[in-house]
Amino acid sequence: MRAATSVSISLTIINLAIREKNLMAPKLRGFAANDHQACAATVGAMLLLLAPGTSSAAEVWQSFFSVTPIWQGNANIDNGGDFDATGVGMRAGTSTGFGAGHRAGVTLHYDYLDYDFSSQTAFGDAPWGQVQRFGFSVPLVFGGADGWFYGIAPSVEWSRENGADQGESVVYGGIVSATKAFAPDQRLGLGLGVFSHIEETKVIPILVVNWRLNDRWSLVNPLPAGPAGPAGLELNYRFDNGWDLGLGAAYRSLRFRLSENGPVPDGVGEERGVPVFLRLSADFSDHASFFLYAGVIVGGELRVEDSGGNTLREESFDPAPLLGATFRMRF
Repeated sequence: MRAATSVSISLTIINLAIREKNLMAPKLRGFAANDHQACAATVGAMLLLLAPGTSSAAEVWQSFFSVTPIWQGNANIDNGGDFDATGVGMRAGTSTGFGAGHRAGVTLHYDYLDYDFSSQTAFGDAPWGQVQRFGFSVPLVFGGADGWFYGIAPSVEWSRENGADQGESVVYGGIVSATKAFAPDQRLGLGLGVFSHIEETKVIPILVVNWRLNDRWSLVNPLPAGPAGPAGLELNYRFDNGWDLGLGAAYRSLRFRLSENGPVPDGVGEERGVPVFLRLSADFSDHASFFLYAGVIVGGELRVEDSGGNTLREESFDPAPLLGATFRMRF
């Protein structure tokens, strides 16, 4: 879930590139601002770049900053104990166009997560404590003929419990994608992500969806595709007063290097599950937006591996409540 805090920049830059080629006709303000805002959900934390929606975007740097507090409520672990977590995620990025639908950007991300386990659990002592993730991505999009856009987004991040060897905590890889604009606000695509992910290689198929069904309903990817998993799906409804309501879900995984001084020195920790959530959001101005999220993680699992990636113990946990709020500035 909190891994979802990575920014879905590759999908957003494709949206910006489409605007740049004038494939997007003028729309209601809500959809002009929110068709790819909706691709950003804080099911943990999350924000996207936002295009002004003009053909001059090729000459303008578009930047954003966001901050997201996160709370995951108490959940029982099947064979003993319980845990909860709190944290914060921050994102910043910028992008610009080069004409003909070509676009490039850079994003930075930082997440801090504080896990609180009961004194005794199925793992014995608490398997981990504070976890940090930080890194960057350099997404590129190239405009093609007949509404096609081709993207590549290499990324590097460090994912580690406090006290872990930073050099052993690197996650690197990238995503390639091809997206077709069938209409100004109807886009579908496929992609593939490959990541070297702390003692394992992860290959992730990706479905890119940004499809306006009518003036009120749309279907989009709510989360970023990346090392944490595919992008999921979210159904959105636009109210007359400018507020959006969304219902979404996606598989997520947070994997990180364990402390050198913990119960499993230099091991690997992982939390995974399916966050199911409601999102309520609105733009308060052309430069500021607010997102509120409430949901639950289902099918949750915790795993501990040794330093070579061999599973030592895996435990399921009960559905865990989630709350998050994101404030985003665009400039």
